[in-house]
Amino acid sequence: MIKVNFKSHNKEVYCNEGDNLLEVARNSNIFIDAPCNGNVSCGKCKVKLLKGKVDTQKTLHIKDEEWEQGYILACHTKLIEDVEIKVPSKLSSSMHGMKIEGSDKNKDKEIFDRAKNIIETHDLDFKTNIVKTYIELDEPTLDDNISDVDRLERHVRNNLGFNEIDFRLELLRKMPMIFRESDFKITITYVKKKNKVTILNIECGNTEDKLYGAAIDIGTTSVVVCLVNLYTKEVVDKASSGNAQIKYGADVIHRIIYSTKKNGLEQLNKAVIDETINPLLESIYTRNDINKDNVVTLMVAGNTTMSSLFLGVYTDYLRQEPFIPPFLKSPKLMGEDIGLNVNASAYVYLAPSVASYVGGDITAGVLSAGIWASEENVLFIDLGTNGEIVFGNKDYMMSCACSAGPAFEGGGISCGMRASNGAIEKVNINKETLKPELTIIENCEPLGICGSGIIDLICQMLIKGIIDRRGKIHRDLKNERIRFNEHEIGEYVLAFKEEYNLENDITVTEVDIDNFIKAKGAIYSGAATLIESLGMDFSIIDKVYIAGGIGNNLNIENSILIGLLPDIEREKFAYIGNSSLVGSYLALISKDAKRKLQEIGNEMTYVELSVYPTYMDEFISACFLPHTNIEQFPTVKGLLEG
Repeated sequence: MIKVNFKSHNKEVYCNEGDNLLEVARNSNIFIDAPCNGNVSCGKCKVKLLKGKVDTQKTLHIKDEEWEQGYILACHTKLIEDVEIKVPSKLSSSMHGMKIEGSDKNKDKEIFDRAKNIIETHDLDFKTNIVKTYIELDEPTLDDNISDVDRLERHVRNNLGFNEIDFRLELLRKMPMIFRESDFKITITYVKKKNKVTILNIECGNTEDKLYGAAIDIGTTSVVVCLVNLYTKEVVDKASSGNAQIKYGADVIHRIIYSTKKNGLEQLNKAVIDETINPLLESIYTRNDINKDNVVTLMVAGNTTMSSLFLGVYTDYLRQEPFIPPFLKSPKLMGEDIGLNVNASAYVYLAPSVASYVGGDITAGVLSAGIWASEENVLFIDLGTNGEIVFGNKDYMMSCACSAGPAFEGGGISCGMRASNGAIEKVNINKETLKPELTIIENCEPLGICGSGIIDLICQMLIKGIIDRRGKIHRDLKNERIRFNEHEIGEYVLAFKEEYNLENDITVTEVDIDNFIKAKGAIYSGAATLIESLGMDFSIIDKVYIAGGIGNNLNIENSILIGLLPDIEREKFAYIGNSSLVGSYLALISKDAKRKLQEIGNEMTYVELSVYPTYMDEFISACFLPHTNIEQFPTVKGLLEG
């Protein structure tokens, strides 16, 4: 056996000779960021070998200076003897310290209230079919000696008007004790179904005031849970964290591939249920002194892959042509079926998907955005790990998905990271000195740069004359922050190690810029192709709604200048927050909204960009700053000419 001492975590583990270092860390619950899922293609899983020898090789992702310092790629390393390993704080903290948008309670309320207003103005009721009622049963006697179940059923029939009850075995097992402990004065939680009720919970005494549901957004990168009072419709509390599936890959394709490995599907399911959602629920219960048995309904939204992994359903056919999802509509689910930390009989409903790469997070987002009721032409863009786009109004809705990759979450960028503590989120460059002014999350030392920071940086490098419209650094610049390696690949130094007492400089290379240009090009070309499929162009747009984690800190002007968003009137743009979570919340508190959500899933048309004739030409044209056709960006044209 080989001993691996993770000094950074003060943890020693044992493994077999020849085991992969990344897998050893995963099995030991030590988080190492590996967006490519160990394919030696992203270079993000750099760790430092402090002691011992390993079987590894230097790759293009490791600079000479780093190699001399002992840095290796965990995914590219086999263990051959006892070693000591240091996991850099950037790798181990990027999930747990992740900054999730929408943590401002006032902004939360504003976004939720706006969505509720859409429901109210279109005559949809805020009613659910879940009821909680205090009842006093007749105590048994020798003359009235019917069973406990018959006694409850008789009361329901005579007092509530339902002819039949049903319930789970677990409730039957505790029924005799609860009845007698409470002197037959109990509270029942039930779902109304025509002439029958399904009982979800039985409690001692009067607990009518305690009735809750949960709205959950399962993102590829992050997960957010809202606990909602089903009486008042108010959000009681909210909790969020990174999706623990991150350790198995940054995007859905890498996770689908991992799910095909031995025990891979079970590990991914456990990561999202046991390591992410259940701890978030428990943290809310603890803060608010809430019993999990009072959480009796859940509304969950995620993309098609996340929804499948949430249920532990095989997903590999999602990525293989003809890209068939295992399901689109939610099967009938209860809390115990999935292992959620809620009432075992709780009803769990998944937002419907549209296609393999347009899922329930988008249908829920469209519900909250109100496109289904809009007279105006609305462009909806979800800027998350995956880029999904919807265009339409109350008469039609078209959708597509763009293979933007994880660049908006910092993936594919050598110094990129998710929006967590130490991430550079805003950049402004001095035109004379080329020195950057950095805004860093939590105002601490910089560890890397997140999506919103990358957009600012590329925009600043373009308008300050550091890069050309291809994203290449001008070779004639003489500045200490501009460097070229032996392969003539240029880089810009965001932070010198001496400035912030770092181990290495933080740099952005031409390769990084090229990767991001492709990501922004995918979004722009997807939107252009979707609108073109209807014989229209961007001038027809009345509103642009930006959703997703990056949107909260997105600089609209800079996004237009680099060609991520169309160059139209700025007042048409609006950020609508975590629309997936808000849509889940609406469907949770209103059965009419839930019905509307199902209609959206049925009525939305999906455009498969990979087979659309003009998409690839449009994508190639969009892989420029801002676009090969500068006439589409008159604002940028004027600025660059000036």
